[in-house]
This record gives sequence, C-alpha cells and structure tokens, in this order.
Amino acid sequence: MSELFAGLHADEYDRTYGNRRLVARILRYLRERRGAMLGSAALVVGAALLTAAVPVVISRVIDQVGGGTGLGLRLSLFVVVAAVLAWVMNWVRQAVTARLVGDVVYRLQCDAADAALAKDVAFYDGNSAGQVMSRVTGDTEGFSSVMTLTLNLLSQVFLVLLLGGVVFWIDVDLGLIILATLPILLGVALAFRRVARTAAAGTRRVMARVNANVHESMLGISVAKSFGREKAVYRDFDEVNRLSYAVYIRQGLIYAVILPVLTMLAGLATAVVLYQGGRFAVLGRLSPGEWYFAIQAFGMLWQPVTQAASFWSLFQQGLAASERVFALIDSEHAIVQHGDEPVTRLDGEIEARGLVFRYGTGATVFDGLDLRIAARETVAIVGHTGGGKSTLAKLIARAYEFQGGELLIDGRDIRSLDLRGYRRRVGVVPQHPFLFAGTLAENIAYGRPGAGHADVERAIERIGHRVWSRSMPLSLHDRLTSGGQGVSVGQRQLIALARMFLQEPDIVLLDEPTASVDPLTERGIQDALFRLFEGRTVLVIAHRLSTIRRADRVLVLREGVIAEDGGFDELLRRGGAFAALYATYYAHQRSA
Repeated sequence: MSELFAGLHADEYDRTYGNRRLVARILRYLRERRGAMLGSAALVVGAALLTAAVPVVISRVIDQVGGGTGLGLRLSLFVVVAAVLAWVMNWVRQAVTARLVGDVVYRLQCDAADAALAKDVAFYDGNSAGQVMSRVTGDTEGFSSVMTLTLNLLSQVFLVLLLGGVVFWIDVDLGLIILATLPILLGVALAFRRVARTAAAGTRRVMARVNANVHESMLGISVAKSFGREKAVYRDFDEVNRLSYAVYIRQGLIYAVILPVLTMLAGLATAVVLYQGGRFAVLGRLSPGEWYFAIQAFGMLWQPVTQAASFWSLFQQGLAASERVFALIDSEHAIVQHGDEPVTRLDGEIEARGLVFRYGTGATVFDGLDLRIAARETVAIVGHTGGGKSTLAKLIARAYEFQGGELLIDGRDIRSLDLRGYRRRVGVVPQHPFLFAGTLAENIAYGRPGAGHADVERAIERIGHRVWSRSMPLSLHDRLTSGGQGVSVGQRQLIALARMFLQEPDIVLLDEPTASVDPLTERGIQDALFRLFEGRTVLVIAHRLSTIRRADRVLVLREGVIAEDGGFDELLRRGGAFAALYATYYAHQRSA
C-alpha cells in the first residue's frame, strides 16, 4: 500500500499553510462583502435566539402542567411561531450565504486563473497543464465547502454560547458538568484533524493526476490511434484511476471512524447530565422544566461538535483545496523584471554578455555566451539538435530566466523593460504553432486585439493571395477546433505567419517557418518573409538552405558555444563546422 501512495507527491511549488492562516486568507475575501456578512450575522443571531427560546419556553410549559391551560396554550403558540420564524431566518441566511460564497469563489477562480496565466513557460515545462487546470476549476469549487461550513459553524457557535449561558444561569454546577464534557469531544475532533487533513490533501492530488491523465490522453488521441496504442492509454488511465479508488477508500475508512466515536462519547456525556440533573431535580435544585432544558441544551451544545466532525471530510477537503489554490497564487515567478521601462519601438540590437543558462537542475546550456546581433540584421542559426538554437530564441523572447550574465536589447538590460510592452514588439513563429477554438480570422488577429477584417485581409495579402489560396482551403469565417485539429502543420504555420504580419514586430524569431510546406509554397512564403524582414532584426532557426543563403549572417551553435560566425559563402570557404553541416544536411537541397 505504501508503494501505491508513494507516487502521490506534492508539486514543487506546493506549500503548507496552517489552518489559522488559511481561515484568515479566506476572511480577506469576505471583507469586500461586509454588508452581506453583517446581514448574515444578524440572521444568525435572530435564528439562534429563537432556537434557544424554544427549549426555554417548553421548560416553562412543563413547569406549568397542572396549573391551567391558558398559559400553556400561549406558550405552545409561541413555540410554533418561534420555530417558523427561526426556519425562515435560516432559509434567508442560507440564501445570502449561497450568494456570498458564489461571489467569493468567482473572485478566487479569477485570481487562480490570473496566476496561471501569469506563470512563465518554464513553469509549464515542469507542471502538467491538466494539474494546473484542476486547481483553477476543481479546487476552487472545493474551496466553497470551507466557506459554507465555516458560516454554518459560526451560527452554531453563537447558539452554543447562548445556551451555555442560560444553563449556567439556571445552575452553575450543572453548567460546569456540561462544560467539562465539551473538551473531551473537541479533543477527539481536533486529534482527528491532522489525519483528516492528510487524507483530504491526498484526494485533491490524486484528482489532479486523473485530470492531467485525461487531459493528456485527449490531446494525444490522434497519435495514440495512429500507433494503435488505445489499450496502453487505457492502462495508464486505469492505473491512476485505481490509485484514485484506493485513496478515496482510505479517506472513507478514516472518516467512518470519527462520527461513531463522537456519538458514543456524547451518549455517555448525556447519560451523566441526565443522571446528575435528575438528582438535582429530586433535591429541589431544579424544576422538571429546567431539568428538561438542561438535557435539551446539552444536545444542542454537542450537536455542532459532532456535526463538524461528520462533515470533517468536506471541511478538510475544502481546506486542502484552498491550500492548493493559494499555493498556485503564491508561487514565485521564474521571470523577474527589475524595472518597467516603457517599450514603444525597438531598433532591435541584441547583445549577450557572459550569458549563463540551464533548465532547472539540468545540464548548463550556455556557460558564458557572448553574442552581438546588429539592429535590423537577419541571422540564421544552425547546428545539431541540443546545441541551444531554440533556447537562445526563447531567452530573447523572455520565455525563460537566465542565471548569469547579461542580455541587452538596444543597450538596455532585458530585465529592466516593461515585459508586456517588450513582448508586443517581438514576433515569434514556432515550428508547431497552436491554434485556438474560433474562426480563422480570430486566430490570425489573436496577437493584435481589436484588429478588423480588413487588417486580417492585409496580412494575408502580404503573404500573397496566390500562396494563401493554394494552401488554405478555409474561409476566414470557418471555425477551427482547439489545437487546430483537421488543419495541417503547414497550414498552421501559414496562420502563425499571418499573425506575425499583423503584429508588425521589431524583432522576429522564427523556428523555420517553412519546414512543413511544399517547395512551391515555400518559395512564395520566403519572398513574403524577406519583405517582412526589411527594417527588422530577425533570428531564424534554419533548416532550409534557401533561408540560410538569404541571411546576413550564419551562426553555428554547438553545445551552447558559437562554433562559427560569418556569411554563407565565407563559412563554406573556411571548410569548418558549417561546411560539415552543409555537406551533411543541406547539400541535397541545392536543387530546391
């Protein structure tokens, strides 16, 4: 069993919050709804007073037995009216609470989604999108149970204080007996808290794993089907689903213990109160009605404790859920800006001085890289896989934080720039672009909010209508699915290029934008691209000879080091690293 739960580890950004800190955090979300809170509190007080009045009045009725029916009838009518009014107040309070909880959960979901969107690319390299999604949706819903139970328990606590005060007023000794039993019940419930919290945290984590597995399986379903791996996908799901089953069974067994234990203890305590109250009644210290009230009051006093314990599963799940949401919100950003200098236009000069970078705790990619790219220069980056080509582009795009050295844009430290403004001036076309659910026109206009249909048409015109119409059988109003299912990789690259034409960036980063198109289409796109390159700084991770030939410079990266740097013809004449790459990878493209 221990091996089964060994894989149920916390995410690296998880943190532990004490219950007091969690409740204080929750209360901060409630402060903006003070009016609703005060209204709910007033209803709690009113309902508690009426609820407490009922056993008091019934005890008076008992004492009036044999003394005439007039007073008894009036008191009985009062009990009915009080019970009805208490029910109405509780109903209104529940309605107000539901609205209050809904508002707070909405705000929490907004905060969680905002935190998830603000995370850097590096964050999602180490954390599954499905698990993050589970925190934004499932865990925020679980958080609502904490609030509902907390507000309900507050009303119960007020009722306990009120009834306890009446019992002490009736008889101090009986009040002390009842008071002595409550710590036992509370002690058992609190001792159960740590075990319950651990079990609840386990259920939230395993649910995140199930969500992540399903999310990944659905995203990769076409690959699974193409290799006939449906059974393997199901086995992976069955494994994590069995883990989920085991975790929920363990939690159920844990929570199945506490309520019977508390009920047994409450029964014993009730017997003590019943016996001692009966002795006091025989001795004349209590009337029969007061004896009845003491028993009823004790039942109302220990009921919130056992009720809290019976709902402890939900309460602890809610605390565990809120802890996971707050951990996401509070997790530190990998990208840290030291300033927010405005960025309106860029000349595009890029300089790296002693740049040091590694992925997490992995091997170092760059260990003191020095590089300068002049403004409005087109540079082709070539080299073997793992040489650092894509990493360099991602660092310039500010997708990752480097660990040492400097990266300067127009002579300014990239960390001193307003990040959002800087990214608007940098255009990125990955080798495998992502498409969003929406129309083709909406996908093209994604990088420039507010762009109209005419703007989209102009972007397509800059690519070339002939190239576009030959390669893109869709109209601008046709809808695409999330991820671009049914659209080829080459068509996705065309859409990504149109996005960039519409964006009009100052620095362009391309991961071979024509790698997945046919040679005829490639030639048309190349012409359009180099028209776009005019007046801009361009870095192209190049796999096509045609792209390398038209670049101003060629950089050969080998294991994070610039092996060669120069013009196409110059590097070929040298007969060095680039000439070897040319002979191996590019010579066969000469006829293209």
